[in-house]
Amino acid sequence: MSEARLRPRRPERARHPWIFAGEIAQLPDAPDGACVRVLDHRGRFFAVAYLNRRSKISLRVLSWRDEGVDAQFWHRRLQAAVGLRAPVPADGGRRIVNAEGDGVPGLIVDWYAGFVVIQISTLGIDTARADIVAALEDLLAPRGIYERSDVPERSLEGLAPQIGVLAGAPPPELVEIVEEPARLLVDVAHGQKTGLFLDQRLNRAAAARYAAGRRVLNCFAYSGGFGVHACLAGANEVVNVDISPEACELAQRNFEHNGCTNASFVEANAFDWLRQASDGDEIFGMVILDPPSFARGRGALEGALRGYKEINLRALKLLRPGGILVTCSCSRPVTRRLFGEVIADAAADARVELQLLEDRALPPDHPILMSAAETAYLKCLIVQVAVE
Repeated sequence: MSEARLRPRRPERARHPWIFAGEIAQLPDAPDGACVRVLDHRGRFFAVAYLNRRSKISLRVLSWRDEGVDAQFWHRRLQAAVGLRAPVPADGGRRIVNAEGDGVPGLIVDWYAGFVVIQISTLGIDTARADIVAALEDLLAPRGIYERSDVPERSLEGLAPQIGVLAGAPPPELVEIVEEPARLLVDVAHGQKTGLFLDQRLNRAAAARYAAGRRVLNCFAYSGGFGVHACLAGANEVVNVDISPEACELAQRNFEHNGCTNASFVEANAFDWLRQASDGDEIFGMVILDPPSFARGRGALEGALRGYKEINLRALKLLRPGGILVTCSCSRPVTRRLFGEVIADAAADARVELQLLEDRALPPDHPILMSAAETAYLKCLIVQVAVE
């Protein structure tokens, strides 16, 4: 391999797998997408990484060992990820490869009842597509492998979107997965991410434990997962709000699929709907907020914090004492501390006291890399408006 050389790294970034352009002293004459040996500022071996000069993250670490990256490497790395999650439920939905969390930056692999959906966001992984697909076929024997590499990050890597069947059979229009006690329909070809937000799998079940006997508002509902779980747990009514007509239609199908009839579906901007509802006479026993990311980078952080405060303030105004708020953030720049401060500020403005019942995060199939705080992106707080 060609060799790159680093400048001295700050101690807190010593094992971070992202190496930014400003941390590099010298790059080799190697093509973008190639793997290179990385030396530290003293000339000692540091890591093996793949290269892309077009990205601000010019090097992404694949291994801290001095080893080659070939078909056997990819098979070993993916085998370790599969083994961490064994056994994978045949009819369930699970994350199989979680990018940096599994030592494979730029690669997401999800399992939906026998179909594997992969998402590639970097050039280094894009060049290894064939080896990765072959390894997944061998390790998982799926009915089919479908690619959903249509994320905006690809443009930063000089890559065009890529969608379609990579191996085996194409997925049906909707894949049914079991997420006890729910049975959810997943649109892997057109839905958000790879079809479903699998990172909220255990949080949907946790939130449902507070839903019995309550009128529930499910904002940013997408395909209705939180709401379906709430309904099956005994909610009196579930109101689902999402701006996408396709999402509302799929959410309605999911409720019908689970025999839930006590639900309504509102196609609206959740910000506007919450504002109107909180200014009116609407009252709920439980409000669920699971918005999309408000900030992809630090430049959007201030606006994101304003957005989170706005929706949480409006939600709290819809709850009586004893009401439950389930509030989430998947914005990487918004830390757990910042998110907690936003919720506290919203409670102060709403003149309510909150009791923290659960501070939740990612499920075990989404492992967090402790040297990279960005991998701990999901925050999910379950709080109760205190009864005075």
